Amino acid sequence: MVVTMAQTSVKTFLVVDDHASVLEGTCRVLQVQYADAKITTAATADTVEAMVKDIQPDLLIMDLSIPQREGDLSQTETGLSLLRSLLTTYANLNIVVQSAHVKSLIRLKSLIDTHQAGFTIADKGLSSSEMLVKVDWALNGLLYTPPEMRLGIELKPEWLEMLQLAFDKGLTDKAISKQMNVSERTVCHYWTRVQDALGVYPETGTNIRVQTYNKARQSGLLD
Repeated sequence: MVVTMAQTSVKTFLVVDDHASVLEGTCRVLQVQYADAKITTAATADTVEAMVKDIQPDLLIMDLSIPQREGDLSQTETGLSLLRSLLTTYANLNIVVQSAHVKSLIRLKSLIDTHQAGFTIADKGLSSSEMLVKVDWALNGLLYTPPEMRLGIELKPEWLEMLQLAFDKGLTDKAISKQMNVSERTVCHYWTRVQDALGVYPETGTNIRVQTYNKARQSGLLD
């Protein structure tokens, strides 16, 4: 069963980390950037799914190495198991994984690739400003995965069809959705997946569609 998250005007964040200092620091940075946001925290995996169901957050920020319950050891597999369940159940939950163990996410690559909402990965070594960029991307429905999860360019047929309709035929997203018989939201989902596969992300002062076109041509996906 896939649960749809409710949309609210005031941003609500759920931050999951068992290190008190990291949890406090993340919340402080978020509160400065999103002054009106409501921030809830959790330190163990066993409470998170119930909290997501109850709070319906706009964004979940979680570490991977967390304990299942209070008193347990922190383990990456615990976080991966929780994330696997959340990706399966909450199709439009925006997620930022903030962890020192991001390479292990390759085990969930197929679920991440098909997730309908924002999903970004922020190594714990990033600066506060870099972390906030990943938060903003996730809130805007973008996908960002590290290079090691993007080895080789493997685009699904529907993604390639969208590129051809957009750049060879010059169609808008609305026209593409009608041509492919999918929703405009699905077309937007395709764009984020293509851009992540090509390593194209928003940059101030640049047009991401032009960047995508140039990278697709360089990669041999377009003539």
